Amino acid sequence: MNRDDYPELQTIRDLVRWSASRFGEAGLVFGHGTDNAFDEALLLVRHALHLPLQFPETYLASNVTAQERSAVLTLIAERIDSRKPAAYLTHEAWFAGLGFYVDERVLVPRSPLAEWIERGFEPWLNPDDVEQVLDLCCGGGCIGIACAAHFENAHVDLVDISTPALEVARRNVERHELQDWVQVIESDLFEALPARRYQLIISNPPYVSADEMQALAPEYRHEPELGLAAGHAGLDVVVRILAQAADYLEDDGILVVEVGNSQLMLSECFPDVPFLWLEFERGGQGVFLLEAAQVREFQPLFRAALDAAPVE
Repeated sequence: MNRDDYPELQTIRDLVRWSASRFGEAGLVFGHGTDNAFDEALLLVRHALHLPLQFPETYLASNVTAQERSAVLTLIAERIDSRKPAAYLTHEAWFAGLGFYVDERVLVPRSPLAEWIERGFEPWLNPDDVEQVLDLCCGGGCIGIACAAHFENAHVDLVDISTPALEVARRNVERHELQDWVQVIESDLFEALPARRYQLIISNPPYVSADEMQALAPEYRHEPELGLAAGHAGLDVVVRILAQAADYLEDDGILVVEVGNSQLMLSECFPDVPFLWLEFERGGQGVFLLEAAQVREFQPLFRAALDAAPVE
């Protein structure tokens, strides 16, 4: 794709339409903040033209300069040639109304959990009373930082086993000036945590099964495997969380974990556990909630499953 070609692309609308067509032609896959070619094209055109996230629709009719057109075509070509998610090209992602820095050290934030964070997990929690939150497998920190922003009195621990991911998390903590409220901890789940209990333990852990890993589109293969792969059934990390979480929950606390497509397998493995599968107005599935009493009641079952063998 020659950056000097296509002088007929004169407006922002022209560039967005043309880019979306090229994405369709190239067979790109979406799912890292957008779910279709048009929105992905708009995101990249906006970034290349240094426009804000929201701008008047009338701007779409604005003419672009030759230099601006060249910048757009360069970015569009990179998206097609590299198959990298747009967020890795712009180093920008949004979650729960907040902007985050992202790169290939972390997953691109896309969890439906944002909706429930914004709602404060009522009625299970009173947002004003939440003082301790734990974000396990935090990656770039978007979930825990969003909790710190929406629970005004909460101190948040961001925990991950990946040193590179935590470097991104620290950058995002500083970006949102939450150093006094958010602590970054390198730990394999609960192993290195201080002795404290939490009203909310929230996690978007690895939950992709071995078969699903083999079938991933190229866009997803740019993401760190450590943040995706979770054994044969996709439940290795989830079962470890279930087996240990009771020791870190307040009596009135809740455990919220995203397991995605592993929802059915988890329910089949533990048919007696009353997982509450949250519903989402903005789309999403595969997130369970358990109250502290439930986590404690079934902790022997979870520990037995963990001790017996990896979940198959």
